[in-house]
Amino acid sequence: MATTMNLTAKIAARQRRASATSSQQGFSLLEVLISMVILTVGLVSLLGVFGLAISTTQTAKQDMIAKQLANQAIESIMTARDASQLTFSQIQNVSSGGIFMDGSQPINQPDSTGLIGTSGSSTAAYLTEPGKDGIIGTSDDVKVGLSNFRRTIAFTPLYDTNGNVLSTLRQATITITYSVPQRRGNKTYVLTSYVSQYH
Repeated sequence: MATTMNLTAKIAARQRRASATSSQQGFSLLEVLISMVILTVGLVSLLGVFGLAISTTQTAKQDMIAKQLANQAIESIMTARDASQLTFSQIQNVSSGGIFMDGSQPINQPDSTGLIGTSGSSTAAYLTEPGKDGIIGTSDDVKVGLSNFRRTIAFTPLYDTNGNVLSTLRQATITITYSVPQRRGNKTYVLTSYVSQYH
């Protein structure tokens, strides 16, 4: 019995010493280096995501302007048709006998009748943004040019199932091409609508 107790006491003493030495062990240098590399990779990835978010935010303003310019063009065409300012035969490109300029054109102010994309619209357009006071219409407003935007207004005939041209309906395609500083090359926004003789 005494031997069993001595043996049990020796085992217990060994376990106490083993747990005391293992609880006092720290991280090795290798473990610290590995954790630092993992942490660095994570932080660098996070910085890349922030850069992408900032770039996307900056191009979103240009995208919104392009969309508004396309909508402005189609709305001026529809309004002129609805107000009987234009006949249906005038709602075509110049090459087809209409009044809208062919090809890509700079963004200009509407002409005296309010139409966009005609030969009468030759004054460069700009956006008015609020100044330091945050209110539009005050003396500190900022005028931003639209020289990096170009607009194409194209009308194409539509055909019935027999291949005959529909004389009362045309397709209008407004294409806005613009450059964004954060991206190489140009971006394009296309708006397609249908213009009917009837309003």
